[in-house]
Amino acid sequence: METEVTVYGLLRSATGDETVTLEWPGGTVTDAVAALVDAYPRAESYLYDGDELRASVRVSMDGERTALEDRVPADASLTLMPAVQGGSR
Repeated sequence: METEVTVYGLLRSATGDETVTLEWPGGTVTDAVAALVDAYPRAESYLYDGDELRASVRVSMDGERTALEDRVPADASLTLMPAVQGGSR
């Protein structure tokens, strides 16, 4: 299955582009994020803390916030937004 994934923030440096096409067997949002990391290994440090997806990562499907256990339909698009890291003043 092909899914269009738009990434923001530092994830763009991992994927090389704002929007990428993810080739994966299908499944849940969690499966899609794992497939993205398989395709773009540099994305892992922005998305995961150990084996768990960082709580600060926001995922939307077709513009709506989605749960990690939701299934991704064949025609859906995903957006991943890692936490914006603040600086010091």
